[in-house]
Amino acid sequence: MNISAVFIRRPVATTLLTIGIALSGILAFFKLPVAPLPNISFPTIQVQASQPGASPETMATSVAAPLERHLGIISDVTEMTSQSGIGTTRITLQFGLDRNIDGAARDVEAAIQAARADLPTSLRSNPTYQKFNPADAPIMILALTSDTLTRGQLYDSADTLLQQQFSQINGVGSVELGGSALPAVRVELQPGKLASYGIGLEDVRAALAAANANSPKGYFNSGGQRLQIYTNDQATVAAQYRNLVIAYRHGAAVRLSDVAAVVNSTENTQNAGFFNGKPAVLVILHPSPSANVIQTVDQIKAILPRLRAALPPAAKVSIALDRSQSIRAALGDTERTLFIAILLVVGVVFVFLRSPRATLIPGIAVPVSILGTFGPMYLLGFSLDNLSLMALTIATGFVVDDAVVVVENTMRH
Repeated sequence: MNISAVFIRRPVATTLLTIGIALSGILAFFKLPVAPLPNISFPTIQVQASQPGASPETMATSVAAPLERHLGIISDVTEMTSQSGIGTTRITLQFGLDRNIDGAARDVEAAIQAARADLPTSLRSNPTYQKFNPADAPIMILALTSDTLTRGQLYDSADTLLQQQFSQINGVGSVELGGSALPAVRVELQPGKLASYGIGLEDVRAALAAANANSPKGYFNSGGQRLQIYTNDQATVAAQYRNLVIAYRHGAAVRLSDVAAVVNSTENTQNAGFFNGKPAVLVILHPSPSANVIQTVDQIKAILPRLRAALPPAAKVSIALDRSQSIRAALGDTERTLFIAILLVVGVVFVFLRSPRATLIPGIAVPVSILGTFGPMYLLGFSLDNLSLMALTIATGFVVDDAVVVVENTMRH
């Protein structure tokens, strides 16, 4: 049976089918998720261990090596990489695509527990692990800078405002903050002065804990009324800590400022971010699975003016990274390539066959075949990403060749 004969004998049905394929493809094109990579969950787990002050060589031999021996015997590990730095070790495990990530996480946890006996006793906490997907790279990074505000103040604004607002956007999977930490008071003790006063570290710790106690104060009764006492004794800035009495020696009070330098700082001073040479707090936004990156980025940019108005006047929000730009460029290049391919087919057929009717055939067949591809892509859960666009561009070459060959042979015979 000749399949083409059915469509030749029913031109109206063929026309309607062609229009239906084209319209369904156009509709599916605008509904397809857009992402830099396909939505594939690579079973990848990162194991981290820290030992402050240890050299990279010590971390590699005493921490990374025992962990690698126990992690290496886990089944279906396709790749294991290890990086050791000052006071930290990071081991990345990648499993086969068929491996369940939750089952792999349980095996990793068991391996960490088994390796605990081989790890140094000076390792204060057990190694930790987290699931990691390379496809979940940040889609946008914002930099929060200021000429007058400190890093701690910028981080506080990002934590209380930006992180909360961005997390509510459809398509944003997680929001991380980097480049600084929350404001904190740092107490830098001077061992020589502590020894001269005969004060131990536990004495200082107890005094600091007592200064931050926010305990109930009770109430008192007066004239048949019960009045609750509310007061906050917690110290929040360095100036409130400096006069804190930590001990008495020879009838005189020893204050915290006598044995330590008390400064306003942040919880973690080893974390610093910069943007265009200025200290900055980075807001890192990751996409949720199957999110349309372009639509998500557009939503983020849409609420930026409102968030800028809510921030302190001295704070400035800048876009440090926008991955949607490369995706838009890839989509634009693919669209131009397809358009040029169609023009070339029509032009070549017209030049060699000199028949408007023959020229019309590939002019309709090639666009419809390309548009018809988007419908099955949507139904099968594909996305418009770098790999699918590359495959579509290559497939266009086959469609073009077939169109030219078929039309040329039809006209000859």
